[in-house]
Amino acid sequence: MINSLNRFVPDSLIPYQGIKKGERKLINEVISKNKEKLVNSISEVFDIIPIQSGMTISFHHHLRNGDDVLNMVLAEIKKRDLKNMVLAPSAIFPVHAPMVELIKNQNITKIYTNYINGPVSDIVTQGFLKELLVMDTHGGRPRAIESGELTIDVSFIAVPTSDKDGNGNGIDGLSACGTLGYAISDLMYAKKKVVVTDHLVDHVNKIDIEAKYVDFVISVPRIGDAKGIVSGTTKPTKDPVQLKIANDTAKLIDELGFIKEGMSFQTGAGGTSLAVAKAMQTLMIQKNVKGSFASGGITDFLVKMHEDGLFERLYDVQCFDLEAVKSYKNNPNHFSMSASKYGNPYDQPIVDQLDIVILGATEIDLDFNVNVTTDSHGNLIGGSGGHSDTAAGAKLTIITTNLLKSRTSMVKEKVTTITTPGETVDCLVTERGIAINPKRTDLIEKLKDSKLNIVTMEELLHKAKSIAGIPQPKQKSDQIIGVVRYRDGSIIDSIYKV
Repeated sequence: MINSLNRFVPDSLIPYQGIKKGERKLINEVISKNKEKLVNSISEVFDIIPIQSGMTISFHHHLRNGDDVLNMVLAEIKKRDLKNMVLAPSAIFPVHAPMVELIKNQNITKIYTNYINGPVSDIVTQGFLKELLVMDTHGGRPRAIESGELTIDVSFIAVPTSDKDGNGNGIDGLSACGTLGYAISDLMYAKKKVVVTDHLVDHVNKIDIEAKYVDFVISVPRIGDAKGIVSGTTKPTKDPVQLKIANDTAKLIDELGFIKEGMSFQTGAGGTSLAVAKAMQTLMIQKNVKGSFASGGITDFLVKMHEDGLFERLYDVQCFDLEAVKSYKNNPNHFSMSASKYGNPYDQPIVDQLDIVILGATEIDLDFNVNVTTDSHGNLIGGSGGHSDTAAGAKLTIITTNLLKSRTSMVKEKVTTITTPGETVDCLVTERGIAINPKRTDLIEKLKDSKLNIVTMEELLHKAKSIAGIPQPKQKSDQIIGVVRYRDGSIIDSIYKV
């Protein structure tokens, strides 16, 4: 007989067929021990499940570039020489460089992810991944998992604090990383769920990971370095060009009538985005405006805006810095949300309730299509994350970027890779002018008497070319190495070998 944990139980121990009364206590003890979830190692859980070639294994990325758990599993796959494994981590960072060897040896042959950067992105760009790389959005990934489109055999869930049954959270322990929103769909829908923790406790005060979904618990010396969760800069920029962009963006938002009571807002962790938030903070104070919520990956800056009374609530799918971790632990109005509740288009997501979102761009073209997946040469450097989810959901989607970076125009005739369709992008703010999507005639009407420098996208491109010249067209390979999937699962672009 195989019990619910896939552990073998001899038929002779099935209660209580032909068993004498006096022996029942011993049998109960054996069965109870057999149901314990705590196992000794990654290797042991590979044997118990068992994990075999061709399986799909998932991970979450809340430890970001400090994550050790994915690498532990990679080491076991390598040791056993398992082949044709499918990985489904919500993101891949430079710390995951050990994956390179396994891709070359075809231990790993397919990857589903929302973001990829570092040595793994380089090797995939060069065409070493046998099958396609599938780039989802933060909302599209849970959609795929919950619909059964992406079936996960085993999910390894890094949990900074857990008890022996698998109740856990991300706010306590040496590896505290805050909310665990990207792990929730995996926890609920993977065939087997393995909690990996470095802080095993008798009792968990605040439960984000529920034991009823967990099959196994492993205690290890370290699941990662919490310092690695910090995403880019978490302070507003002091660069004068980017400050101009930020100030113009705040003025644009104000002139369009979005700085108002009950407003909702999301921005990233980049210096320009946070400078926009700072400029908006000033306007909100001047107008005595209190917003309803700020959402997304939460930073120290948004925490302070909330603590200063500018937003009633914070909705958090991942903490971008350690101050946000502390806030989530202590603040009852700082709420965790699953990736599905954040961006899944079929789950009435928070992104669909946004008034304003501020986003960046690697490239943006004349049709307002945005690329944050590859650079202009086609090299993989990132991915949508929540970019296209929030752009689709927000009432006002603004892209902020320098017009020129390293004498290269950020405005193109056509982007190299479409991450976010132009139909969901409303405005582009650069230091040399603001372009409004012609489809947003309502915004154009509101700005007809504005003193802001409103220009067309074509004018911005012309300005860029007059300064930096016309770049040589780049030859595109005909070998497709990956696809970009929109939040609803449709394929919106292909990624080519470089």
